[in-house]
Amino acid sequence: MNDSQSAGFQAGQAKGQAQEKGSQMMDKASNAAQSAKESCQEAGQQMQAKAQGAADAVKNSVGMNK
Repeated sequence: MNDSQSAGFQAGQAKGQAQEKGSQMMDKASNAAQSAKESCQEAGQQMQAKAQGAADAVKNSVGMNK
């Protein structure tokens, strides 16, 4: 392998490594976004359950839950 081929090979290797790093970073960002979405959904479900419980408690106290 001459110097020109070696330089080209090394440049190709560097490009491949950079692309892989970029791909890994995108995967991490995607995973973080998915995790945040799931956390928000869970929080929303908890709030909905609490609101339903509060509504049921009011209905029970005023005798509407028969």
